[in-house]
Amino acid sequence: MSYQIELRHIRYFLAVATELHFRRAAEKLFISQPGLSRQIKEMEHYLGVKLFDRHNREVKLTTAGNYLKTELTKNMNSLEAILNHAKLLDDGKDGQLNFGYVGSAMQDIIPKLLLQFTEDHPNVLFSLKEMDNNKQIEGLLSQDIDIGFVRLERIPSGLKIHPILKEPFCLVLPANHPLDTTNFKNVAQCKAEHFILFDPEYSASYYEKVMTIFDDSGFTPHISHNTIHADSIYKLVENNFGISIVPKSLVTHTNPKIKFIELHTIPQRTTLSVIWSKENRNPILSKVLELIHKDITK
Repeated sequence: MSYQIELRHIRYFLAVATELHFRRAAEKLFISQPGLSRQIKEMEHYLGVKLFDRHNREVKLTTAGNYLKTELTKNMNSLEAILNHAKLLDDGKDGQLNFGYVGSAMQDIIPKLLLQFTEDHPNVLFSLKEMDNNKQIEGLLSQDIDIGFVRLERIPSGLKIHPILKEPFCLVLPANHPLDTTNFKNVAQCKAEHFILFDPEYSASYYEKVMTIFDDSGFTPHISHNTIHADSIYKLVENNFGISIVPKSLVTHTNPKIKFIELHTIPQRTTLSVIWSKENRNPILSKVLELIHKDITK
Protein backbone atom coordinates (compact mmCIF):
# COMPACT_ATOMS: atom_id res chain seq x y z
CA MET A 1 0.00 0.00 0.00
CA SER A 2 1.34 3.45 -0.87
CA TYR A 3 1.10 6.47 1.42
CA GLN A 4 1.90 10.12 1.14
CA ILE A 5 2.85 12.53 3.88
CA GLU A 6 0.08 14.92 4.87
CA LEU A 7 0.07 17.78 7.35
CA ARG A 8 -1.70 15.60 9.92
CA HIS A 9 1.20 13.11 9.87
CA ILE A 10 3.61 15.89 10.78
CA ARG A 11 1.35 17.13 13.57
CA TYR A 12 1.00 13.62 14.95
CA PHE A 13 4.73 12.97 14.73
CA LEU A 14 5.59 16.22 16.55
CA ALA A 15 3.10 15.43 19.30
CA VAL A 16 4.70 12.03 19.95
CA ALA A 17 8.21 13.48 19.58
CA THR A 18 7.39 16.06 22.24
CA GLU A 19 5.60 13.76 24.68
CA LEU A 20 7.66 10.60 23.99
CA HIS A 21 4.49 8.80 25.05
CA PHE A 22 1.83 7.59 22.62
CA ARG A 23 -1.10 7.68 25.04
CA ARG A 24 -0.42 11.24 26.24
CA ALA A 25 0.15 12.42 22.67
CA ALA A 26 -3.11 10.79 21.55
CA GLU A 27 -5.01 12.49 24.37
CA LYS A 28 -3.62 15.89 23.38
CA LEU A 29 -4.57 15.24 19.74
CA PHE A 30 -8.04 13.92 20.67
CA ILE A 31 -7.54 10.70 18.69
CA SER A 32 -7.24 7.06 19.72
CA GLN A 33 -3.86 5.61 20.61
CA PRO A 34 -4.11 2.81 17.99
CA GLY A 35 -5.04 5.42 15.38
CA LEU A 36 -2.02 7.54 16.30
CA SER A 37 0.32 4.53 16.15
CA ARG A 38 -1.05 3.68 12.70
CA GLN A 39 -0.41 7.25 11.43
CA ILE A 40 3.19 7.16 12.70
CA LYS A 41 3.79 3.80 11.01
CA GLU A 42 2.40 5.22 7.74
CA MET A 43 4.86 8.12 7.99
CA GLU A 44 7.78 5.78 8.74
CA HIS A 45 6.79 3.52 5.84
CA TYR A 46 6.56 6.42 3.40
CA LEU A 47 9.91 7.90 4.47
CA GLY A 48 11.61 4.53 4.73
CA VAL A 49 13.12 5.45 8.10
CA LYS A 50 12.53 4.52 11.71
CA LEU A 51 11.47 7.57 13.75
CA PHE A 52 11.05 6.03 17.21
CA ASP A 53 12.66 3.24 19.19
CA ARG A 54 10.01 1.47 21.25
CA HIS A 55 11.18 -0.70 24.15
CA ASN A 56 8.49 -1.94 26.51
CA ARG A 57 6.79 1.31 27.56
CA GLU A 58 9.73 3.58 26.74
CA VAL A 59 9.71 5.68 23.57
CA LYS A 60 12.83 7.37 22.25
CA LEU A 61 13.55 9.35 19.11
CA THR A 62 15.99 7.82 16.65
CA THR A 63 18.71 9.99 15.16
CA ALA A 64 16.51 10.54 12.10
CA GLY A 65 13.51 11.24 14.31
CA ASN A 66 15.40 13.81 16.38
CA TYR A 67 16.53 15.58 13.20
CA LEU A 68 12.98 15.67 11.86
CA LYS A 69 11.64 17.00 15.16
CA THR A 70 14.06 19.95 15.09
CA GLU A 71 13.54 20.83 11.44
CA LEU A 72 9.80 20.24 11.29
CA THR A 73 9.18 22.25 14.47
CA LYS A 74 11.01 25.20 12.94
CA ASN A 75 9.20 24.91 9.63
CA MET A 76 5.78 24.30 11.19
CA ASN A 77 6.19 27.55 13.10
CA SER A 78 7.00 29.29 9.81
CA LEU A 79 3.98 27.68 8.13
CA GLU A 80 1.67 28.76 10.96
CA ALA A 81 3.02 32.31 10.70
CA ILE A 82 2.39 32.32 6.92
CA LEU A 83 -1.16 31.02 7.32
CA ASN A 84 -1.85 33.52 10.10
CA HIS A 85 -0.51 36.33 7.91
CA ALA A 86 -2.84 35.27 5.10
CA LYS A 87 -5.80 35.36 7.49
CA LEU A 88 -4.82 38.85 8.66
CA LEU A 89 -4.67 40.02 5.04
CA ASP A 90 -8.13 38.60 4.46
CA ASP A 91 -9.34 40.50 7.54
CA GLY A 92 -8.02 43.77 6.13
CA LYS A 93 -4.84 43.82 8.24
CA ASP A 94 -1.33 44.16 6.87
CA GLY A 95 0.12 41.61 9.27
CA GLN A 96 1.29 41.04 12.84
CA LEU A 97 4.61 41.39 14.65
CA ASN A 98 5.35 39.68 17.97
CA PHE A 99 7.73 41.53 20.28
CA GLY A 100 9.79 40.28 23.20
CA TYR A 101 11.55 42.85 25.34
CA VAL A 102 13.38 43.61 28.57
CA GLY A 103 11.53 46.12 30.72
CA SER A 104 13.76 49.11 29.99
CA ALA A 105 12.90 48.95 26.27
CA MET A 106 9.27 49.76 27.08
CA GLN A 107 10.14 53.05 28.78
CA ASP A 108 10.82 54.92 25.57
CA ILE A 109 12.26 52.87 22.69
CA ILE A 110 9.33 50.56 21.87
CA PRO A 111 6.54 53.16 22.31
CA LYS A 112 8.48 55.56 20.07
CA LEU A 113 9.02 52.81 17.47
CA LEU A 114 5.35 51.81 17.44
CA LEU A 115 4.15 55.40 17.13
CA GLN A 116 6.47 56.05 14.19
CA PHE A 117 5.69 52.76 12.49
CA THR A 118 1.90 53.00 12.77
CA GLU A 119 1.92 56.41 11.08
CA ASP A 120 2.60 54.65 7.76
CA HIS A 121 1.27 51.19 8.69
CA PRO A 122 -1.92 51.64 10.74
CA ASN A 123 -3.26 48.15 10.00
CA VAL A 124 -0.48 46.14 11.66
CA LEU A 125 -1.21 44.23 14.88
CA PHE A 126 1.44 44.05 17.61
CA SER A 127 1.84 41.51 20.39
CA LEU A 128 4.11 42.63 23.25
CA LYS A 129 5.57 40.39 25.94
CA GLU A 130 8.18 41.22 28.58
CA MET A 131 10.73 38.40 28.65
CA ASP A 132 14.23 37.87 29.99
CA ASN A 133 17.08 37.68 27.50
CA ASN A 134 17.30 33.89 27.41
CA LYS A 135 13.55 33.48 26.85
CA GLN A 136 13.78 35.92 23.96
CA ILE A 137 16.59 33.88 22.39
CA GLU A 138 14.45 30.74 22.65
CA GLY A 139 11.42 32.58 21.28
CA LEU A 140 13.32 33.95 18.30
CA LEU A 141 14.83 30.59 17.39
CA SER A 142 11.42 28.91 17.57
CA GLN A 143 9.79 31.93 15.86
CA ASP A 144 7.33 32.38 18.71
CA ILE A 145 8.42 36.03 18.60
CA ASP A 146 9.65 38.00 15.60
CA ILE A 147 11.84 40.61 17.25
CA GLY A 148 13.47 41.10 20.63
CA PHE A 149 15.01 43.89 22.66
CA VAL A 150 17.86 42.57 24.79
CA ARG A 151 20.95 43.42 26.79
CA LEU A 152 23.37 40.78 25.54
CA GLU A 153 26.99 40.64 24.42
CA ARG A 154 26.84 37.36 22.50
CA ILE A 155 24.08 35.66 20.52
CA PRO A 156 23.60 32.30 18.71
CA SER A 157 24.75 32.14 15.08
CA GLY A 158 21.20 31.94 13.74
CA LEU A 159 20.35 35.41 15.01
CA LYS A 160 21.32 38.98 14.10
CA ILE A 161 21.75 41.89 16.49
CA HIS A 162 21.80 45.67 16.10
CA PRO A 163 22.66 48.04 19.01
CA ILE A 164 20.22 50.92 19.37
CA LEU A 165 21.03 52.57 22.71
CA LYS A 166 24.25 52.80 24.72
CA GLU A 167 23.64 54.42 28.09
CA PRO A 168 25.14 54.98 31.54
CA PHE A 169 24.01 53.42 34.79
CA CYS A 170 22.26 55.15 37.68
CA LEU A 171 22.15 54.56 41.42
CA VAL A 172 18.65 54.13 42.84
CA LEU A 173 18.24 55.36 46.41
CA PRO A 174 15.40 55.99 48.86
CA ALA A 175 14.32 59.63 48.68
CA ASN A 176 15.59 60.27 52.23
CA HIS A 177 19.04 58.74 51.66
CA PRO A 178 21.87 61.09 52.70
CA LEU A 179 23.64 60.71 49.34
CA ASP A 180 22.49 62.99 46.54
CA THR A 181 23.97 64.71 43.49
CA THR A 182 25.63 67.38 45.68
CA ASN A 183 27.74 65.05 47.83
CA PHE A 184 28.10 61.93 45.70
CA LYS A 185 31.70 61.25 44.61
CA ASN A 186 31.93 57.55 43.77
CA VAL A 187 30.25 54.17 44.22
CA ALA A 188 32.67 53.27 47.02
CA GLN A 189 30.59 55.52 49.27
CA CYS A 190 27.93 52.78 49.08
CA LYS A 191 30.08 49.84 50.16
CA ALA A 192 28.16 49.42 53.44
CA GLU A 193 24.81 49.30 51.64
CA HIS A 194 22.73 46.30 50.67
CA PHE A 195 22.11 46.07 46.92
CA ILE A 196 19.05 44.94 45.01
CA LEU A 197 20.06 43.85 41.50
CA PHE A 198 18.58 42.29 38.40
CA ASP A 199 18.83 38.51 38.64
CA PRO A 200 21.86 37.10 36.76
CA GLU A 201 19.50 34.71 34.96
CA TYR A 202 17.79 37.77 33.45
CA SER A 203 21.06 38.53 31.65
CA ALA A 204 24.37 37.05 32.74
CA SER A 205 26.39 39.53 30.65
CA TYR A 206 24.48 42.52 32.07
CA TYR A 207 24.97 41.22 35.61
CA GLU A 208 28.71 40.78 35.07
CA LYS A 209 29.00 44.33 33.74
CA VAL A 210 27.31 45.68 36.87
CA MET A 211 29.69 43.61 39.00
CA THR A 212 32.68 45.28 37.29
CA ILE A 213 31.39 48.60 38.69
CA PHE A 214 31.88 47.19 42.17
CA ASP A 215 35.25 45.67 41.21
CA ASP A 216 36.48 49.06 40.02
CA SER A 217 35.16 50.63 43.23
CA GLY A 218 37.18 48.23 45.37
CA PHE A 219 34.48 46.27 47.18
CA THR A 220 32.22 43.26 46.90
CA PRO A 221 28.55 44.26 47.28
CA HIS A 222 26.16 42.85 49.85
CA ILE A 223 23.36 41.62 47.56
CA SER A 224 20.17 41.27 49.54
CA HIS A 225 17.71 40.65 46.70
CA ASN A 226 17.68 39.66 43.03
CA THR A 227 14.65 40.28 40.84
CA ILE A 228 13.74 40.55 37.16
CA HIS A 229 11.42 43.56 37.32
CA ALA A 230 12.36 47.22 37.76
CA ASP A 231 9.10 47.87 39.63
CA SER A 232 10.11 45.28 42.22
CA ILE A 233 13.49 46.95 42.61
CA TYR A 234 11.88 50.34 43.14
CA LYS A 235 9.39 48.99 45.67
CA LEU A 236 12.20 47.37 47.68
CA VAL A 237 14.32 50.51 47.52
CA GLU A 238 11.53 52.82 48.65
CA ASN A 239 10.93 50.52 51.63
CA ASN A 240 14.62 50.70 52.62
CA PHE A 241 15.55 47.11 51.80
CA GLY A 242 18.61 48.39 49.92
CA ILE A 243 19.76 50.45 46.96
CA SER A 244 20.26 49.51 43.34
CA ILE A 245 21.99 50.20 40.03
CA VAL A 246 19.91 50.32 36.83
CA PRO A 247 20.27 51.56 33.23
CA LYS A 248 19.49 55.26 32.78
CA SER A 249 16.50 54.42 30.58
CA LEU A 250 14.74 53.03 33.67
CA VAL A 251 14.87 56.36 35.49
CA THR A 252 11.38 57.44 36.48
CA HIS A 253 10.19 60.76 37.88
CA THR A 254 6.76 59.51 38.92
CA ASN A 255 7.82 57.92 42.23
CA PRO A 256 8.61 60.56 44.89
CA LYS A 257 9.88 57.86 47.29
CA ILE A 258 13.05 57.13 45.30
CA LYS A 259 15.79 59.18 43.62
CA PHE A 260 18.50 58.57 41.03
CA ILE A 261 22.14 59.54 40.69
CA GLU A 262 23.62 59.11 37.21
CA LEU A 263 27.00 57.35 37.20
CA HIS A 264 28.35 59.35 34.28
CA THR A 265 31.99 59.35 35.49
CA ILE A 266 32.48 55.56 35.37
CA PRO A 267 33.44 53.80 32.11
CA GLN A 268 30.73 51.13 32.22
CA ARG A 269 27.85 51.51 29.80
CA THR A 270 25.03 49.13 28.99
CA THR A 271 23.73 48.55 25.47
CA LEU A 272 20.15 47.85 24.48
CA SER A 273 20.01 45.97 21.19
CA VAL A 274 17.36 44.74 18.81
CA ILE A 275 17.65 41.09 17.81
CA TRP A 276 15.93 38.88 15.23
CA SER A 277 16.25 35.57 13.40
CA LYS A 278 17.90 35.36 9.99
CA GLU A 279 15.27 32.74 9.05
CA ASN A 280 12.23 34.87 9.88
CA ARG A 281 10.18 35.64 6.75
CA ASN A 282 7.54 37.88 8.34
CA PRO A 283 7.24 40.76 5.83
CA ILE A 284 6.40 43.21 8.64
CA LEU A 285 9.73 42.46 10.33
CA SER A 286 11.78 43.84 7.43
CA LYS A 287 9.75 47.07 7.50
CA VAL A 288 10.27 47.52 11.23
CA LEU A 289 13.99 46.81 10.91
CA GLU A 290 14.23 49.40 8.16
CA LEU A 291 12.82 52.01 10.55
CA ILE A 292 15.11 50.86 13.37
CA HIS A 293 18.19 51.18 11.16
CA LYS A 294 17.22 54.79 10.58
CA ASP A 295 17.91 55.16 14.32
CA ILE A 296 14.68 55.54 16.23
CA THR A 297 16.62 56.77 19.27
CA LYS A 298 17.27 60.15 17.64
